[in-house]
Amino acid sequence: MCSLAASALACERDDRVLFRDLAFAVNAGEVLFVEGRNGSGKTTLLHILAGMRRPDEGDVLWCGRAVGRFDSEFRAQVAFVGHTNGVKSDLSAQENLRVARALSVPGVLHPDAALERVGLAGFEDVETRRLSAGQRRRVALARLLVVAAPLWILDEPFSSLDRHGTALMEETVAWHVREGGLAVVTAHHEADFRGAAVRRVVLS
Repeated sequence: MCSLAASALACERDDRVLFRDLAFAVNAGEVLFVEGRNGSGKTTLLHILAGMRRPDEGDVLWCGRAVGRFDSEFRAQVAFVGHTNGVKSDLSAQENLRVARALSVPGVLHPDAALERVGLAGFEDVETRRLSAGQRRRVALARLLVVAAPLWILDEPFSSLDRHGTALMEETVAWHVREGGLAVVTAHHEADFRGAAVRRVVLS
């Protein structure tokens, strides 16, 4: 099991410092909850942690090893859900999960089982373009369940979800960390991760 750490991270955007000397460490079995107002750099930080962008200063360490931008070995261990769902609108829910599973290390759940778990049983063959915004978000959630990625990085994962979908997302993250995974989450509201250990980073 691995840890995720940041050492002296700094990032600027449009000549404005988003954060500087940011340092933290989070271990397997824990949630890192990133808080901050709009524009404080939460999404930028998550992109850095996911290896999608380099910080202006500092390092991100996974299992004690510094990771670089588009580090393929590291990326194979990361499941990222951003503001967009990362699903193809012309594919069915099931086809999207099959593609995700084929491109990654397969997880325990098969596509149909994952869709049932997120409340989309009966929608397996429906093109995602025909699903509601909340249902498309549930497909993104199901995508997490069909791959064996120990590190989940979730940017506003509760977006478009109703109360039941929000509870399902919270329980799924809690399940992931109980199983020895690690999750980094941003949200505009307090989340209930069912007793999981939560560390916090506040960007101001």
